[in-house]
Amino acid sequence: MDNFDFHFIAIGGVGQSALAKILLQLGYKVSGSDIQNSKYTKLTEDLGAKIYIGHKKENIKGHPCVVISSAIKEDNPELIEAKNLGLKIMHRSDCLKFISEKFPTFIGFAGTHGKTTTSGLMSFIMDKMGENPSYAIGGIIPKLNINANASLDSKYFIAELDESDGTIEKYHPNLFLINNLEEDHLDHYENGLVDILATFEKTVKNMSGDDKLFLNLDNIGCNIFKSQIEFKNIITYAIDSKADYTVKNIKFDELNSVFDVYKKDVFLGKIKLIVPGLHNICNALAVISVLDTLGYNFEDYSKYFEEFSGMGRRFQIVAYNKTKNIKIVDDYAHHPSEIKSTLNAVQKSSRRKVVIFQPHRYTRLKGLWNDFLSAFYNIDKLFVLDVFSAGDEKDEEFNSKNFAHDIKQNNVDAEYIEGDIKTAAKTITPELKKNDLVLTLGAGDVTKIGEVINDLLSK
Repeated sequence: MDNFDFHFIAIGGVGQSALAKILLQLGYKVSGSDIQNSKYTKLTEDLGAKIYIGHKKENIKGHPCVVISSAIKEDNPELIEAKNLGLKIMHRSDCLKFISEKFPTFIGFAGTHGKTTTSGLMSFIMDKMGENPSYAIGGIIPKLNINANASLDSKYFIAELDESDGTIEKYHPNLFLINNLEEDHLDHYENGLVDILATFEKTVKNMSGDDKLFLNLDNIGCNIFKSQIEFKNIITYAIDSKADYTVKNIKFDELNSVFDVYKKDVFLGKIKLIVPGLHNICNALAVISVLDTLGYNFEDYSKYFEEFSGMGRRFQIVAYNKTKNIKIVDDYAHHPSEIKSTLNAVQKSSRRKVVIFQPHRYTRLKGLWNDFLSAFYNIDKLFVLDVFSAGDEKDEEFNSKNFAHDIKQNNVDAEYIEGDIKTAAKTITPELKKNDLVLTLGAGDVTKIGEVINDLLSK
């Protein structure tokens, strides 16, 4: 009988597969199951994992440690079997913690938003510098075309640390960067920002006196957090506030930016980005503050920022119709602040701006209703799709139809579109005009609608 070190339930998820890949690269024996094959199951299978399609108790071979995520239900047959056999059951956050302890320096990126981009950018830059970093990121890094990698020779382990279920308090990062702290995941944090700040404080208390905490002082939540905690090694960065690392002389064109970087009023050098928006300048500055603190020279890494094309599903151009000159961009933005940042990034475009928004979770839409109503500005048309529930119960009051109705009162040309992605695409496509810029926003399956629309435009 095979005897595996780890068994992943739902190994095909982007997070689970990343951890499985790292363990395989570190020499562990891994098995896993999922309801269907995918590029992620193939990825782990190619590295030596035993993959089972379908969840069955017979998939548990030997005495592995069973790794689950918060999405795994108690009635999962493999989870039941693991409990019956008395096997060790590990949440994916504990698995990430286990992996992080294998490396000399653990660099964690967190915050309500921006953590995928900053952790991915950090991994990309260090890889380009030949530093051979190990990393686990919640999205695909373009050009590297992977979201996780590991080597026993790595000095640094870089990870995106998720706060959604409170498990972030388990980690012990040596360098901990917080992009921002805002209300979100209100299904878990009943008291909103108060609970979020308390959870992050527990993470900081895990850190030693030699560890370093990085905070974005342009964010109100980070400023509140800074005033509440007792920690000696705090390093700050900001665009509009006084901080240790700042930028000046920002120049934009439609999708690019150039700016000067300063450390306590000392000019470090110039950076060019090919990803749009002020928020990406802030993301770059965050990574620069970490790189500089680690002792790298600006000249050693600055040239690689221009090669970074963003993370998958972060302002990703998914389609371009040459005949009608319609560009379709997909973005994971599903929180009001993320939506504002994405829309701000396209304000210099002369194209008509059409937004297709799919709210993600009824609890988030309800808890941040007024914030969502004020998030859409300077756009020409808004299509609101049905809520992607992600397991939430349907809400008869706080739903997409009522949201489209209410946001019209803010002088937004909004229209509710009922039905699945293909149905919505058929309704929207005839309303598109030549030279449009179409933005698809949300964390659900709205990411698929751009290609469907492009196919319809091509007919």
